[in-house]
Parts: sequence; C-alpha cells; structure tokens
Amino acid sequence: MTFSRILAVLFLFGTPLSALAADSLDAGDTAWILTSTALVLFMTLPGLALFYGGLVRAKNVLSVLMQCFAITCVVTIIWVIGGYSLAFSDGGSMNDWIGGTSNFFLANISRDSLTGTIPESVFSMFQMTFAIITPALIVGGFAERMRFSAMLMFSVLWLILVYLPVCHWVWGGGWLSKMGLLDYAGGTVVHITAGVAAITTAMVLGNRKGFETSQMMPHNLTMTVTGAGMLWVGWFGFNAGSAVAANGDAGMAMLVTHISAATGAFTWMIIEWVKFGKPSALGIVTGMVAGLGTITPASGFVGPMAALLIGLTAGGVCFWATTTIKQKLRIDDSLDVFPVHGVGGILGTLFAGFFVATQYGGAGLAEGMSTTSQMLVQTTGILSVAIWTGIITYAILKLVGLFVRLRVDDDEETQGLDIALHEEQGYNL
Repeated sequence: MTFSRILAVLFLFGTPLSALAADSLDAGDTAWILTSTALVLFMTLPGLALFYGGLVRAKNVLSVLMQCFAITCVVTIIWVIGGYSLAFSDGGSMNDWIGGTSNFFLANISRDSLTGTIPESVFSMFQMTFAIITPALIVGGFAERMRFSAMLMFSVLWLILVYLPVCHWVWGGGWLSKMGLLDYAGGTVVHITAGVAAITTAMVLGNRKGFETSQMMPHNLTMTVTGAGMLWVGWFGFNAGSAVAANGDAGMAMLVTHISAATGAFTWMIIEWVKFGKPSALGIVTGMVAGLGTITPASGFVGPMAALLIGLTAGGVCFWATTTIKQKLRIDDSLDVFPVHGVGGILGTLFAGFFVATQYGGAGLAEGMSTTSQMLVQTTGILSVAIWTGIITYAILKLVGLFVRLRVDDDEETQGLDIALHEEQGYNL
C-alpha cells in the first residue's frame, strides 16, 4: 500500500461520519434537538399556562390553563394532518407562498428519514412545538372574555391561514427566505404574528367589563413567576435548538439568549423602580419575556455585546409600549402580548439585520449583502408579516363570528369563565 493510500485510510477512520456525509445521522445533534423539543413544549405546558394563569383573575384561571392545553392538542392534530407538509415541503409552482401536500399525515417520515443530521421525525416534532406556542401566546390578548368554542375555531383557522404560510415564507424556502430574511428562531414567524393577532383580537372583541374603571390585578403572582422561570429555561431550546445541531451556533445562541433575558428583566425593573418608587415581581418577569422575545430572531446571528444592547432596548421600549397601548390607546390587550411579543419581535428582527455584521461581533452578512440592503429585507419581512397577520386575523374573527358568538355575555363574564364555560373552579378554599 502506498504512503498516500495509508494517509487516506487514516483520514477516513479519524473523521466523523457526519463530516463525510451531510445526510448521515449525528447522535449529538439528535440528542440536543430531542432535548430542545422537550424544552419548547415545556414553555407552553406548563410554562406559558402558569405565566398567563397567574396574571388573570381567580375566576378565570382554569379557562386560561384549559385554552393552553386545548391548543396544544388541536395544533398537534392539524400539524400531523397537513401542517408540517404545508410549512416545510416543496410547494412546486406555489412554493414561494406555501408548501405542498406530499407529506400529509407525515406520509414520508420513517425511522430512517433524515433532515440534515437528525431524524426528520425529530425535526417535525421540534417545529410542531413552535406551531403550538404561537397561537397559545395569542390567548393573552383575549383572556377572560372569549368563548371556548370560538377560541378553538379561531386557533385552527389562524394556524392554517396565518402561521403555516408565514412559516413557509421564512423557514420553508418561501419568498422571504429567498430574499435573505434573518429570523433565527421566530421574530416574525412567532412573535410578530402572535402580537399582531392578539391586539387585533382584543380590538374586535372589545375591552373587558370594568377595564377603565376598576383594577384587574393578577390573582397569583407566585404562579406567574414560576411560569416565567420555566419560560426562561425553555427558551434555550427555542433559540439554541434552532441551530438544529449541537455546535458553536447553538452555544452562542444560548449565551446571547440568557444575556438579553437578564438585561431586559433588570432594565424593566430599574425603570419601574425609578418611575413608581418600588420594583415589582410582575415588572421583572415581564422584562425578562421582552428580552427573550427580542433576542429570538437575532439569537443565531449576534454576539454578546449586541445581546446586552438588545436586552437593554427591549426592557425600555417594551415598557413604554405596554403603558402606551393600555393607558393612551385604551386597548385591552389583556396580558400585553403585542407590546411585549409584537414590539419585541419587530425590534429583534431589525437588530438581527444590523448586528449580524462582523464589525459588531455578528456572524457576518451573506455574500452580496450590505447592512443597508439587509435592513431593507428585514423591514420588508416585518411589514409583510404584520399586514398579512392583521388582515387575515380580522377576517377569521368575522368568519368565526358567523357561526358562534365570539364573546361571553355580561353575566358569564361577571361570573367568570371557569364556572360559566367549564363548570369548574380553580380554587375551593
């Protein structure tokens, strides 16, 4: 055997299989995405359910928990029937706008089918958890006043007509993906869609009884802070898992996610402390969510210094947006979904386009792109997703309203949705 052949054999035996074949399964990548999938589902159940449940009044706590559970169930069913296929398969001549039907009922997923270096079953499940949490976030916009039947119908139609197309545009090879939109883990796909849908729904349904005349304080902040902690931990799967690999991109995404969350929480707390004289638990956890939502689209593209600035901006701007929406515009976005997630998603999508440049410690612009051209793409993505979401959400609400009443009546709202809709109580003390 010649010397060159000996070297070739040594190279082959010393090289990981994943480096030799792009479509070979990597156990490390698979293990990390399995973990990330569990973490993202943990964000909805029990994380978001407890976070939202503690923020509403005691008479409505079970209704919020029920909505989060029901959305998890119905989105899973829709995802299996056709959601995954419409989001991530090839749509042929319509591929710029929506995926195809080739993978309905997950027909092409077997134990051996791969997406990159992980089983396609794992990739599909990971993406399913994103589809679950997005309509669950919207619950915060109409909490304490939407009928359960209307909520179910709305969530199904919204997933099909808003989430799936936008997901395909950005992550499934659609037109925004081809333009080069940077959205690492869901600034447009998750946070802008949920935020715009929430405030649209809040305006269509109208304010809760007593919105401007009586205080509607959270009934259990211990529950809310517990849920917030679960969201913080789960978000590592959300952002770092979006690398779809156990590599340096995942590591940096996890680091900047934590930095932005901590900075956003601390900034909100300080602003509240200065403005009102006392820091609050509600303020610090809301600032945390603002920091997490804002870093989400940028998490795989920016460095630690940018994460500090993103968290700082998220804490300040989202605090201002929260007071503006409720106090000045008089819109009862019950749990502040738009000012926290919508505004945070917009800021983060813009920051991704700016701080991706290597001079700011980012991963670097794509070939042929300048900061100016990238920012134009980011702005196009924000506007198109927000406009589509607003129009389609409004149309869905009007359509659902033709078949069932969207809102509970005054007596049911006064009694509370737990008893009125579910014949149950959260507390029997």
